[in-house]
Amino acid sequence: MPSLAARAAAPAPGLAVALVVAATATFLSEHYDAPVMLYALLLGMALNFVTEAPRSRVGIDLAAKGLLRVGVALLGLRIGWHQVSALGWGPVVMVVTLVAATILLSTLAARAMGFNPLFGFLSGGATAICGASAAMALSAALPPNARKEQATLFTVIGVSALSTTAMVLYPLIARAMGFDDHAAGVFIGATIHDVAQVVGAGYAISTDAGDTATIVKLLRVAMLLPVILVAGQISRRAAGAEGTERPPVLPWFVVAFVALVALNSLITLPAPVAEAGNLLSRWCLVTAIAAIGMKTRLGDLVQVGWKPVALMIGETALLVAMVLGWLSIAA
Repeated sequence: MPSLAARAAAPAPGLAVALVVAATATFLSEHYDAPVMLYALLLGMALNFVTEAPRSRVGIDLAAKGLLRVGVALLGLRIGWHQVSALGWGPVVMVVTLVAATILLSTLAARAMGFNPLFGFLSGGATAICGASAAMALSAALPPNARKEQATLFTVIGVSALSTTAMVLYPLIARAMGFDDHAAGVFIGATIHDVAQVVGAGYAISTDAGDTATIVKLLRVAMLLPVILVAGQISRRAAGAEGTERPPVLPWFVVAFVALVALNSLITLPAPVAEAGNLLSRWCLVTAIAAIGMKTRLGDLVQVGWKPVALMIGETALLVAMVLGWLSIAA
């Protein structure tokens, strides 16, 4: 029987490789201005052969699952009640409606296209909430599936590519629609998937538009909590139907996420604490997506065909249409 020290050291080689990939992806993202998750994913896939070595497999699995859950839990530090109250109830109602409608319609569309409906739940949640981070969080909460990691990777690639495209195009759309800074900020914050691209597009219009876009986007991020809770109940129901042991009502990382949201709502955390938590969350998620990339072959993604691409583009277009409709009614 391996000693405690041997068991503790077993994940080290795989974790080290995943961390190196995460560091490389972070460097490339900072110097070449592209989503860090996309770089981590592509670099990880290029190192798929590493998983063939038994000594690295344990650490890569730990990074793909354990670090993913830690990173999701720490996302709670980004959400607080003050963000919800800053804009009033109108944008809150809008965001709740948009998120619920996008996820519901995406799930129905996935079923109609012959996919597992949970792929629609995953991609719709990523589109409606906060892009790659939401995809990772929902993937961790949804029930195990033979193709879940493939679906997660595809979703991360899709939302990252669509977010980068939107960051360029959506300010032009806002200008063409004649939106003032406030309306432009609401449009940007309610439609672009990833936080970084929302910030880039919003402040490209004006400071006021950027501030409004960021707050609206954080309202969408706050919707991650109830959607994760729904995903957890789906996992419990799936386990009950299959006769396997049900997961807890609230997995530990969801409990930690809720606790950090509550803490951030009740007190103002010191800036260094909040920044350290956000930085650790980011590193955990980037390392996890690098590890998931290592566990996936490019050929597996190529085989998915055009339908998932069409689904994600349709989800993005649906979100834009609903926001434009909302703004026209509110004007």
